[in-house]
Amino acid sequence: MPNLSTRNTTKNRIVSGYIIALTVLAGALLVGIGAGSVKISPADVLRILVPGSFGEVEPTLAHIVMEIRLPRVLLALFVGASLAAAGAAFQGLLRNPLADPYTLGASSGAAVGAVAVFYFGLTIPLLGSFTLPAAAILGGMASLYLVLLFARLVSRTMAVETIILVGIILSSFLGSFISLMIALSTDELRQIINWLMGSVGMRGWNYVALIIPFFAAGLLLLLFHWRELNVFAFGEESARHLGIDVKRKKQLIVTAAAILTGAAVAVSGMIGFVGLVIPHFVRILAGPDHKHLLPLSAIAGGAFLILADVAARTILAPQELPIGVITALIGAPVFGLILVSKLKKSPGLS
Repeated sequence: MPNLSTRNTTKNRIVSGYIIALTVLAGALLVGIGAGSVKISPADVLRILVPGSFGEVEPTLAHIVMEIRLPRVLLALFVGASLAAAGAAFQGLLRNPLADPYTLGASSGAAVGAVAVFYFGLTIPLLGSFTLPAAAILGGMASLYLVLLFARLVSRTMAVETIILVGIILSSFLGSFISLMIALSTDELRQIINWLMGSVGMRGWNYVALIIPFFAAGLLLLLFHWRELNVFAFGEESARHLGIDVKRKKQLIVTAAAILTGAAVAVSGMIGFVGLVIPHFVRILAGPDHKHLLPLSAIAGGAFLILADVAARTILAPQELPIGVITALIGAPVFGLILVSKLKKSPGLS
């Protein structure tokens, strides 16, 4: 059992982690809402968001914030938070630093569903403009359950290695369907490519409202299982000896992470590296305890994607870059540095 000094050090580390993460998130929100073709100062942003508290503000600025900037920033927040929390859960469950929301093929399945909507011009009467996110969520969930089904057929114990391998195989298989639809598309080509590269622009409040229930359900389910995720870090045998129903808990955790991933991909397209990189930074900041790793990853992931979106829409303004390009440009080299650092500390991993 850790002594009093160690417990105090850990507690201070976690408190510092929350303070830093929330401070960065608050700054990212102000920057995200204020940045753009029309610059809006943090003071004006606060006047608009807290009406009557800080004086009057121009109606035009209020319209820009409430109808354009705020829903975009909130969508980036929820998408980044979803991907980062799912990544932390997958890495903890699979005990693999390379695991992320895409490992199980949920994103590829969501992409197939969305691209099919573009390619075939589908519109379900009862869903209307929500046909695209609905198809993406269904595609993501279907691919997840295919992974779990095949993993169970191959190994009754659903070993971690089997789940990863099946997920990679299914992702490659679904990727071929996406490539086929792109190759056969004509007028839809640009629309499909833009969606696949990822964006949170021009979505509006409807998409924010769409992701919130899936975000809440997925994150709460993961937070409910933070103890099991901590135990899984010591291996499945250790979890069994402690009386945990390993198979059932793995299914629940994977389902929760897939809900987060599927909803995020549905509203924003393919945005990589958030779920891969952010949990590593949070572990360095606050330690590996999933009780704090999950919420801190969500906060940090949301702040990261808000700032990435700011970069995407301002670097080459008025032209807007796909946000997936920005996260890949930042995430790939950073993750490479993390991987090299880990290999140097643990030569046996290489």
